[in-house]
Amino acid sequence: MRVSAQRSSMFHGILLIALFSCAAFYIGSARFFQELSFSPMIIGIILGMLYANSLRNNLPETWVPGIIFCSKKILRIGIIFYGFRLTFQDVMAVGAAGIAIDAIIVTVTITGGYWIGKLMKMDRDIALLTSVGSGICGAAAVLGAESTIQTKPYKTAVAVATVVIFGTISMFLYPVAYRSGALGLSPQEMGIFAGSTLHEVAHAVGAGNAMGGEIANVSVIVKMIRVMMLVPVLLVLGWWAAASARKLPSKAGGGQGAKGKIAVPWFAIWFLIVIGFNSLNLLPSSVVDAINYIDTFLLTMAMCALGAETSIDKFKKAGAKPFILAFILFVWLLGGGYLMAKYLSPVLLG
Repeated sequence: MRVSAQRSSMFHGILLIALFSCAAFYIGSARFFQELSFSPMIIGIILGMLYANSLRNNLPETWVPGIIFCSKKILRIGIIFYGFRLTFQDVMAVGAAGIAIDAIIVTVTITGGYWIGKLMKMDRDIALLTSVGSGICGAAAVLGAESTIQTKPYKTAVAVATVVIFGTISMFLYPVAYRSGALGLSPQEMGIFAGSTLHEVAHAVGAGNAMGGEIANVSVIVKMIRVMMLVPVLLVLGWWAAASARKLPSKAGGGQGAKGKIAVPWFAIWFLIVIGFNSLNLLPSSVVDAINYIDTFLLTMAMCALGAETSIDKFKKAGAKPFILAFILFVWLLGGGYLMAKYLSPVLLG
């Protein structure tokens, strides 16, 4: 009976998050938010944070495991099924230029962001999550990294906030700069620039469509290649987290450092397998679209759950440093991405 009661209470927590997700989808369907390219995931974490800072204290403690389940298990399921948005054929469509520039952007943004965060004496996890979100695919990358390094929910929310702010600024800035003629890029080069530097997939879609169909197609494909790079990044993070776990206890003299095992993010491996399966084109497009819709709902649940664990006090604790780091990475993405699109991509496109 006790186990049954616990499961019932856990279900109540899951149902609460599901209701928040439904609300996020409904709000996200409004024209205003669609024009801003705000996905239900972003709206979901905002709703979760509003709840955390208002009615959260009235939540029965027995419901909390359901919220944690959404922020952990459902998150990983959502990341796996995110693979149905990608195919390996997408990689071949843009060739060496898109792949090379994406690889440079991802590597420099994550490693550079981590070391800049270290110089700023930032919280290590927040610096890493902010860098991964800026370097790969925004909120989805932050969620994947969070699940790999097992950090606290409020740190994830802070990193997502930086991605939303600077990604949205970029989404509006790129079309204005392109149409003014100030950038001097061809449609192909502009697509590579946008896809390799914009934070969210939604940002790449929004900015690309505002600049024309040709740019939109290249931008989305280049962006999706960055999303694929999430897998090797998560594998490296898993190894790095295990190495850190071995070192820290040994410095404290605890002798438990040897127990740090490599946390293989199996959900990332399954994510890659799903991409491979989707590349075979065995499922009708209507089925894939339905899977992607359900997957967006699952990821929105995860974002709502993470938001529900994030209070304003935790943002105050994080301070301004995460946003300063995100701004530095934003400047790097603009400047470095532009220079590579302008001078490196013509060479690689040959």
